[in-house]
Amino acid sequence: GIGIMNIMLVNVSERTREIGIRKALGANNSQILLQFLTESMIISLAGGFFGYIAGYSFSYGLSLFLPFTPLLSVNIALIVGGISIIVGVFFGVYPAFKAARKDPIESLRYYN
Repeated sequence: GIGIMNIMLVNVSERTREIGIRKALGANNSQILLQFLTESMIISLAGGFFGYIAGYSFSYGLSLFLPFTPLLSVNIALIVGGISIIVGVFFGVYPAFKAARKDPIESLRYYN
């Protein structure tokens, strides 16, 4: 979660001019907020998906040496997806608000 927040904060910093241009063209704060929250959720869902696959692969590898069968369950996948979305929203709120509050004039002057 903290990694997602750090990635999104860097993302906001690197895209300051883009945010300024979008605001100058008429995008409001809620549109900017929604964009960055959506990106945060996508990153989190991708992490949850790859984590689920890695966990299943690890348990399958262990099952070669230990007497158990790994369980690939739709319910568990849905729970992982739900938790990933919650983590993405929770840790993406601060960077999204930071992006939405940027002043368009200052953002357009920004040069990195």
